[in-house]
Amino acid sequence: MNCPNRGFLRQPALLRRQGRSRCPEPVSEINVAQPPVSEGCETVGAMGHLLGYARVSTTDQQPRLQVDALTAAGCYRVFTETACGVRADRPVLEQVLDQLRPGDTLVVWKLDRLGRSLRHLVDTVTGLAERGVGFRSLLEAIDTTTPGGKLVFHVFAALAEFERDLIRERTSAGLAAARARGRHGGRPSVMTADKLQVARELYGSGQYTIATIATTLGVSRASIYRHLISSRK
Repeated sequence: MNCPNRGFLRQPALLRRQGRSRCPEPVSEINVAQPPVSEGCETVGAMGHLLGYARVSTTDQQPRLQVDALTAAGCYRVFTETACGVRADRPVLEQVLDQLRPGDTLVVWKLDRLGRSLRHLVDTVTGLAERGVGFRSLLEAIDTTTPGGKLVFHVFAALAEFERDLIRERTSAGLAAARARGRHGGRPSVMTADKLQVARELYGSGQYTIATIATTLGVSRASIYRHLISSRK
């Protein structure tokens, strides 16, 4: 018995091959770039390096306590300097600040090891923050890479601004009080009343030049011109 023609039930070869394929459709991938990690030395949270700065005032003092504390805090390198805190020129500190890169953190044992004053400390840390560099002080437990540390330094900045305004206000009040008593700031004038009288007589005679009068009185020609002109007004 011949089977009826069932060709209409046959699927095309292409559909049969697609039916056998079990591979899913391709999906687009999203590549997330990993943050770069510094090589060659230790890193902190894959963010940067910890650089320590230790300072003593005299050669009799030993920085070993600071160096040990900074090393224990994870600093891969500690810079040591012997310099008085009030000195503006500290070559080692300048070297440390120059080597810091964005993501690094400057670590000190105590706040007074870094800043000569509150204003200098705030300016230094603010400059580091503008470069993307953090700051930590071990004894005060201040870390500007955390929200709490940033808040503390904002308070420090406000105190430094208040201190500067207070000094300016006191200086202005002192100058005003001195002017009220007839005193004026600046160094005393080299032209006394006697010298001015002699200068007027010599200049009025017409026999002496300004240079000769200035040499005779031991003052500069600018002083002679200034006082003679002001006396004529």
